[in-house]
Amino acid sequence: MIGPDLFNSPEDIYEVQTKSPGPNGRLSLTKEQLLNSPSGDLFGLSQNAGMGWNPAEAGGHQFLILSTLGGLRAPDGRPIALGYHTGHWEIGLQVQAAAEAFKRLNVIPFAGFCSDPCDGRTQGTTGMFDSLPYRNDAAVVFRRLARSLPLRRGVLGVATCDKGMPAMMMALAGLRNLPSVLVPGGVTLPPAVGEDAGTVQTIGTRFAHGLISIEEAAEAGCRACATPGGGCQFLGTAATAQVVSEALGMSLPHSALAPSGQPVWLDIAKRSAAALFDLDARGLCSADLLTEASIRNAMVVHAAFGGSTNLLLHIPAIAHAARLNLPSVDDWIEVNRSVPRIVSVLPNGPVHHPTVRVFLAGGVPEVMLHLRKLGLVELEALTVTGKTLGENLDAWEKSERRRRFQSILQDRDGVKPEDVIFSPEQARARGLKSTLAFPRGNLAPDGSVLKSTALDPSVVDGDGVYRKEGPARVFVSEHDAMAAIKQGRIKAGDIMVLAGVGPMGTGMEETYQLTGALKHLPFGKHVALLTDARFSGVSTGACIGHIGPEGLAGGPIGKVLEGDTIRIRIDLNRNEGSIDLVGESSARFTPQAGAGVLKRRAIRGDLEPHPALPDDTRLWAALQSVGGGTWKGCVYDVDEILNALGRSPRSASRGNSKVPSKPAPKRRSSNEHFARRKATNKPATARRAQHRKGS
Repeated sequence: MIGPDLFNSPEDIYEVQTKSPGPNGRLSLTKEQLLNSPSGDLFGLSQNAGMGWNPAEAGGHQFLILSTLGGLRAPDGRPIALGYHTGHWEIGLQVQAAAEAFKRLNVIPFAGFCSDPCDGRTQGTTGMFDSLPYRNDAAVVFRRLARSLPLRRGVLGVATCDKGMPAMMMALAGLRNLPSVLVPGGVTLPPAVGEDAGTVQTIGTRFAHGLISIEEAAEAGCRACATPGGGCQFLGTAATAQVVSEALGMSLPHSALAPSGQPVWLDIAKRSAAALFDLDARGLCSADLLTEASIRNAMVVHAAFGGSTNLLLHIPAIAHAARLNLPSVDDWIEVNRSVPRIVSVLPNGPVHHPTVRVFLAGGVPEVMLHLRKLGLVELEALTVTGKTLGENLDAWEKSERRRRFQSILQDRDGVKPEDVIFSPEQARARGLKSTLAFPRGNLAPDGSVLKSTALDPSVVDGDGVYRKEGPARVFVSEHDAMAAIKQGRIKAGDIMVLAGVGPMGTGMEETYQLTGALKHLPFGKHVALLTDARFSGVSTGACIGHIGPEGLAGGPIGKVLEGDTIRIRIDLNRNEGSIDLVGESSARFTPQAGAGVLKRRAIRGDLEPHPALPDDTRLWAALQSVGGGTWKGCVYDVDEILNALGRSPRSASRGNSKVPSKPAPKRRSSNEHFARRKATNKPATARRAQHRKGS
């Protein structure tokens, strides 16, 4: 409380200075600078000196560090103001380590920030309505910050979690004329005794069903985030995004999933700064590194890890930012048919190792060694090391780093590296299935996705096909669906349908509350969930999301009625399947007839956008729908938006200024799109000449 006297302040507030002598020394200016440089470049030198940089060195080469830092830590780590999550709480230490590395290289580091939200914190709340839209907006902010430092020679990104990491990848991919490197923010450690950060998010449901006591819930909740920094300990969206960044060649080899706050984590930041400096010296830009070969590698590694379904939104968005062809559903099917899942990790198993063990077992490069033997990766793709992927893997295979970290895993945890990262033969013997399946059918004519690795093996038939037919239990809000689970109104055999929660309804909210609850209930594996929303990377079970078209766009999922009979068939051998309406009341019919029934039905009368949906998210939903919606990555496609407004890119120009347009990408068939070829990664010196002008 301030008290009744609003102006009762300490005496020292009146010790006010009105002048200062200013920095000592003088700027190192040349006649050419004064005659030819923009005033902004000159005033920037004054700003540099004013912030304390040596005036004589204020004109040095500039490198920008962008991060998702959140919260305010004291030097000893005590919280002064909390961040939103552990993922961005410690990364200021990586920013500092990178900045000091730049200073040792005699260049000037700058730092800018755009903090990110926590999907775990917003589960089941209206805060989730801003989660996916944040990604697009943050990518825009990061690019604006980069362009607002006109003399920057390169950008180092530091990010960790579900939306901040993809936003940073989109931002750096869009800064095509600049060199860039991304530093993954690492992972938090699991508690020595207790639950991981995914399991602990189900304490409410388990308590409601009498599976844990309030004391057990309180203890588990306290210990789950066992160290103060890093993304969650499971291979959810945050960890998968780190893995994908490395697979794209945007991050250094063996940098994803490092334990936050530890020396190896800081070393990654230092070496990343040095790598960016070298890229600039060699004239290599982001456009030289991000190619269709890189996108292919990202999809392949995602499949080998058993990664989050959210990356089906993020990888196309990164490709769009880099002006590359977007992977189609057929491309995803082809990759997941050909790539074995070989990583044993939370939440998919078969053994639930935390992500730090994956790092110690060798991480992304170790997985890619196995994929190289199978001929599944594009070895000529250039990476931030300035070398090709093939050269990086050769170096990793015989490195001391590989041997020593794998020894640490065995010595500290008693786990062999080959029991975390399997050989393809070992994975096959353990019964591991490929990562994703893509059902269609009369309820999902545009497609949907299922994380097939998350299906309980006991509900899959011996021929590798999941079959289920049951009554629809329809909900138009996650709150109502969650209440039904907690109150015991959902039974084994039910098929839950959650509609109207796609981009137009709730910003395509994440529904881990539901999937997590079903996983940890004894009968949960016998319940299926269909939705036009999305799932957390830690979700498990027969959960089919990204159903398109979404209900509020007229999709059939918005026409399902309580008690309808739905049939699900997922072929895990071919990574495809179907979800169909096959009955109403006592009548039964074929999927073809069901399509006719759905066509004649109107959208449910209770289907509408959530009343708390912010205008910011409504705008995002409208813009991303013009750009192709969910299966195009929920991006802002400027040319398509201008066309929808009746203003072509050229007619949108005003006066003498022109709105630059990008040529529409050539649409290729799936086979042509990812045909095996050698990547032509030649330095684009012409682009470097434009680098001062922005990307």
